[in-house]
Amino acid sequence: MSKHIRPWYRLLALAIASMVFAVFAPTTVQAVDPPTVQSLSETTTKLQISIDTIWVLITGFLVFFMQTGFAMLEAGLIRQKGVVNVLLENFIDAAVTILVWWGIGFGIAFGTSAGGLVGIDNFFLSQLPGADGSYTLGAPGSTAAINTYTLFFFQFAFAATASTITTGSMAGRTDFIGDLIYSGIMGAISYPIIVHWVWNSGGWLAKLSYHDFAGSSVVHTVGGWTALVGAYLLGSRPGRPGWGRLPPAHNLGLATLGTMILWFGWYGFNPGSTLSTGNPGLIGLVTVNTTLSAGAGALSALIFQYTRTGKWHLVYSLNGSLAGLVAITAPCAYVLPWASVLIGLTGGILVTLGVDLIESLHIDDPVGAFAVHGINGMMGTLSVGFLGQGELTLNKKAGLFLGGGFDLLGIQLLGVVAIAVFTIGFSFLMFGGLKALGHLRVHPEGDRIGIDFYEHGASVWPDVYAIEQFIEEEDKNSTQTPGFGALDSE
Repeated sequence: MSKHIRPWYRLLALAIASMVFAVFAPTTVQAVDPPTVQSLSETTTKLQISIDTIWVLITGFLVFFMQTGFAMLEAGLIRQKGVVNVLLENFIDAAVTILVWWGIGFGIAFGTSAGGLVGIDNFFLSQLPGADGSYTLGAPGSTAAINTYTLFFFQFAFAATASTITTGSMAGRTDFIGDLIYSGIMGAISYPIIVHWVWNSGGWLAKLSYHDFAGSSVVHTVGGWTALVGAYLLGSRPGRPGWGRLPPAHNLGLATLGTMILWFGWYGFNPGSTLSTGNPGLIGLVTVNTTLSAGAGALSALIFQYTRTGKWHLVYSLNGSLAGLVAITAPCAYVLPWASVLIGLTGGILVTLGVDLIESLHIDDPVGAFAVHGINGMMGTLSVGFLGQGELTLNKKAGLFLGGGFDLLGIQLLGVVAIAVFTIGFSFLMFGGLKALGHLRVHPEGDRIGIDFYEHGASVWPDVYAIEQFIEEEDKNSTQTPGFGALDSE
């Protein structure tokens, strides 16, 4: 009997449950507010910020990876007895810069502007997080719609690049403590001041609509001029051959690897400077312009040097590509692809002539840092004033060659001169002070036996080339016939 009744109980329970669901289900659905235009807009904004944050972080990682490229390039172009030194300097520069950028540099660069010259708050990221525990967007001097921590990291990677440029020009004879000091000063003071002028919305050059999209002047011109002043005050490396012919490169394979890493990292440097994925067309334009200019620079330097020597010179082609990359960094968002090719071709020739110029001035620049970064950083910035496309520039004014007159070119020239004058003056004070304290050039014994052994007690190839061979080579340097150097012009 009970076996026949039990199924009816089950059916009754299901019927009651269905009635309850039918009565209360509409109430449950109505408890969720229907989507509105405002809620959809808020959701879209949050999604866009999330995507932009990922984009900026990934491109920032690429820029940071450029530290590896600089280390490999410099290690390959200098003599073997200074390779350990230059590798450690490149590595430790990043460590020093992140700390001073956190403490002082970021606040000077993107803090609330004082007269368009320096930032005066947000040191040590002191304004984060917000009082309600939220993560604020951007910084007082930035309109970027990403959280402040992300902006901080991306800009740190740029700051580390500026001091690394300087390291290459001063390689092989700089006191290591001096390197730590000047790297810290650049990351804390000199570089952030220029950033404030140009990239802080309250900066005096920014208010004039000065155009430097990703740093031809802010990063590369600053690094190039600082490097030139440092190399000038340091004097030449010990035992180098006569002017016009640099010592042989230590390892062209490393130099080539480093250059290819830098080219790859530049896709973070330039496209990442959009700080947003909201305009995919702009990202595409910047990427294409960057690539075209690099290729044009490599070819023009290669061909131009061949016409002078009859040799297809690897290092000139490498530096030609870097010259094209440096030059296009400022105008990459403001010119059309045909103009980027012209800029790259010009950069490849200028870097070749620039090396000759620096050698003629008897300044020892082992990697051609000023020719690559200083000269082409200025040329690239000025190219906006010549070739800027009116539809793309910030103030909708075209360059001189496109019928826009001298307005845009005048602003670009003013900015380039102001940045150069400040950087040169600051660098003389900084390096002059280090020289007075005895921390600019390595001890004379380091010159004699090699900076690697003196400063670090190491050789990059200890089982191949021992310290005794360094000393023997130094004794014979005056009678050796110089080899085909890293940047020979003969």
